[in-house]
Amino acid sequence: MAPASFDEGNSLFDFVVRDGNGVKGLVDLGVTKVPDRYIQPPQERIIHEGHVEEHYSAIDLSKLDGPDHDQVVEAIARAAETLGFFQVVNHGVPLELLESLKEAAHLFFSQPPEKKAVYLKGVSLTPLVKYGTSFVPEKEKALEWKDYISMIYTNDSDALHFWPNECKEVALEYLKKSTNMVRRIVELLMENLGVTMEEDRVDGLIGAKMVNMNFYPACPNPELTVGVGRHSDMGMLTVLLQDGIGGLYVKTEGDAAGEEEEWIQIPPISGALVINIGDTLQMLSNGRYKSAEHRVRTTSTESRVSIPIFTSPRPTEKISPLPELVERDGLARYREFAFADYMTNFFGKAHQGKKSLDFATTN
Repeated sequence: MAPASFDEGNSLFDFVVRDGNGVKGLVDLGVTKVPDRYIQPPQERIIHEGHVEEHYSAIDLSKLDGPDHDQVVEAIARAAETLGFFQVVNHGVPLELLESLKEAAHLFFSQPPEKKAVYLKGVSLTPLVKYGTSFVPEKEKALEWKDYISMIYTNDSDALHFWPNECKEVALEYLKKSTNMVRRIVELLMENLGVTMEEDRVDGLIGAKMVNMNFYPACPNPELTVGVGRHSDMGMLTVLLQDGIGGLYVKTEGDAAGEEEEWIQIPPISGALVINIGDTLQMLSNGRYKSAEHRVRTTSTESRVSIPIFTSPRPTEKISPLPELVERDGLARYREFAFADYMTNFFGKAHQGKKSLDFATTN
């Protein structure tokens, strides 16, 4: 039986993290206010709804290779160079599959805690599946209001054997249907830089793939918490399915003209997928493309889900700015490293905006 209240010691942490009850377990207890362990410092809270990108329109990928091809590539490149986020429609992933994914996510997280806890780190029978909460709770001063299931892809057979029954088939189909889109976008962004990349090299850069299902339970005090703290993604590209509730915010960078940084909301667009640039692509492009600093707000009205696909280099892949760009720019803004080392650094700390890039930045 779960405790009805928690002392100031480790009982809440044990209940949520170690025992696998997650944030949903707290909500199911009927908590009427956010526990102290989840209260973010004032500077990290998302108090206001923030500016919504009103003139935002999704990029139609079906127009590639047609009369409007160049305009589509320009729109993708412009977004990659500025905000680091864009949305796409006619992406090749069936709309009914997207709806099935959201249903499967809700189904998985609606299970009793003991059904989900079999995938806890240190308990899970497979390293391909991990169930958890927050980001790195052992290192966080304030926990994030989120539960998740991560499914690493090695091959179809392993996915169907080890991934959770509640979501494995739709998650695998989502990944497979998105792979060609990811490859095409990477190739277009390379071409925009004037770089021709061998197929084997592209394979290495997007060779590690993982599907996450994130669950953000309704929160009694969303103004005090975050669903996900400020961070950028470590890989090449992230593909994200939002539900209709929203809550994703992206930070714009200030410029020399005096335009200030601000957080804007990425509105859900029916049938669209969100694409964001990761740290690896920023470093390969020698800073031309921008990995996006983003965060997620909670809501008091209803629980929401999001389903990202993370595409990253294989751990042994060597990462550094592309030689053509170093020659053109006259300097390398990042040093060379094995991607496994970047992963260790990334997952060894709580979310801190884009500070993970400091690992590779040259002074």
